[in-house]
Amino acid sequence: EVQLVESGGGLVQPGGSLRLSCVASGFTFSYSAMTWVRQAPGKGLEWVSTISSGGHYTDYADSVKGRFTISRDNAENTLYLQLNSLKIEDTAMYYCARDRSALDRGQGTQVTVSP
Repeated sequence: EVQLVESGGGLVQPGGSLRLSCVASGFTFSYSAMTWVRQAPGKGLEWVSTISSGGHYTDYADSVKGRFTISRDNAENTLYLQLNSLKIEDTAMYYCARDRSALDRGQGTQVTVSP
């Protein structure tokens, strides 16, 4: 059974930073590209970033490019998302998943950016 457990969210002021983590189990993590998506209140899922299985290739939504950094530790079965220069519009529930459909996403971790 695929399990993805996100953590690291919280309340932060605009311009602040957070580091999200996602611990994976139930599949061969090192063989799988991984993705972060988010869902703001009242909105649909929004793709944020994807990283290749080996971590050499990354892709970002224009809205987060230059501010967020995706990374992974295949030895620890863990995916990360470093969030810098946070904006109010980054407020959302953040999920990790194996692809953009996010059908197997975890319970999510809440990021709230507020003055």
